Amino acid sequence: MSTKEANDQLELLQGTLDLLILQTLAFGHAHGHAIARSIERRSEDVLQVGHGSLYPALQRLMKFGLIVAEDGISENNRKARFYRLTAKGRQRLSQETSKWQRFSRAMTRLLTPLPEKGQ
Repeated sequence: MSTKEANDQLELLQGTLDLLILQTLAFGHAHGHAIARSIERRSEDVLQVGHGSLYPALQRLMKFGLIVAEDGISENNRKARFYRLTAKGRQRLSQETSKWQRFSRAMTRLLTPLPEKGQ
């Protein structure tokens, strides 16, 4: 990866990865690698999800009952653990999406330059 590409990538805010995982699983069940690739692809590779972050987040979401896991076979005929949202997870996704959208609107307002006086 070039330096420019590294500089263009963004670190995720704490809690954001959980939201992105829940959003990804809203489209259907997926294994860990597919979740990471989906987030990367949908963010146009701006957000990179490392396994050192992904798997602890998946464990945390399971602990809270927001997702469940079951073993299966991946598209490469390999054993994989597939994750899916629970009803509680869908509810949390809705709540957290609302919070994030309010935060995003506030940040946009704060970062938008004020018109110069006299214009």
